[in-house]
Amino acid sequence: MAQEQQTAIEGIYEVCIGIPEPISAIQYWEQFGYRIGQVGELTADIAYQLYGVNSSLRSIRLYHQNSDHGLIRLMVWQNPTHEGLGIASMKIKGNRWATSLTTDVLSILNHIEDAKAAGFPIRHSNPYWEVIYNKERKSRPFVESAVGVREMLLLQPLARQVLFQRFGYTLPDYGQVNHNAALKASQFTHIGIISQDDSKETLKFYEEVLGLLRVRDDVETSYESSPAGRDIFDLNPGEKFIVTAFDDPRSSKSDLMAARSGRLYIVRFPESINLESRFEAAQPGSLGMSLYTYRVKGIQHYCDRIQASTVQKVTDIISNEFGETSFSFIAPDGYFWTLLEAN
Repeated sequence: MAQEQQTAIEGIYEVCIGIPEPISAIQYWEQFGYRIGQVGELTADIAYQLYGVNSSLRSIRLYHQNSDHGLIRLMVWQNPTHEGLGIASMKIKGNRWATSLTTDVLSILNHIEDAKAAGFPIRHSNPYWEVIYNKERKSRPFVESAVGVREMLLLQPLARQVLFQRFGYTLPDYGQVNHNAALKASQFTHIGIISQDDSKETLKFYEEVLGLLRVRDDVETSYESSPAGRDIFDLNPGEKFIVTAFDDPRSSKSDLMAARSGRLYIVRFPESINLESRFEAAQPGSLGMSLYTYRVKGIQHYCDRIQASTVQKVTDIISNEFGETSFSFIAPDGYFWTLLEAN
């Protein structure tokens, strides 16, 4: 029990984005409510020890109001290793994306359509209506409130985003919108990865080794059941995927109102589907969304637990570009992660 009190993991801390230069990226994310925070650098040899990338690095952490999760780390590599996923399909192993709450999804759609008209490389979906909770509840149109979300995919060369707007309900600790931002968006509320594992063995790592709270399990989405899922994940007739969600342990399995953002969504496709693997395009050194981080207390304990698990590689614990105690590893499902010590 004493060990449990001394160690803890929080929700997803950062989405790390490889960029060729910082000015345009900072300008873009400011529209979603982010602001410049810390700046740090690493030499090529230290970057190789922590991230496996033989390149010097300059990073900029972007904060969102007073949030302690869902932040952004812009990573400017002197020698990027890969152009990244770009606007490639969401239906690939190695895929990474990040989701934000907004109070004005149509305003974002207006910018998307203007950008497409100007020739920007963009892929997007329409804002689909989805009932997330209480799917069995039937409301009377034009008489009772419609309870659900409008969610939309937005893929660009350096950003893979899902944006959603709530209607008819609120969750007090699941996304805080910056109403002063042009696009009225929250910090990243959840992030996603794609896997194929019918046995669900790789899911155990996130629950049993990292200590995350499994809050949703075996939630199935099929081509036939969800127009949004069909479009966003390029489903063919008869295809489906299954979602498992892991939260900050301070969240709740049973109390919806106690749900915390910082969630990890793992989207599992059946092994019978032939999925392309693009892990090399979404790991440190790549451009675009290429790394997620967690912040923990008791980092040596986590390092020991992870080394004793079925991970593929664990680095030494060293200081990252912000002077924070940190180490990296490749999880059993093939995704590269970095943990850093909480203050």
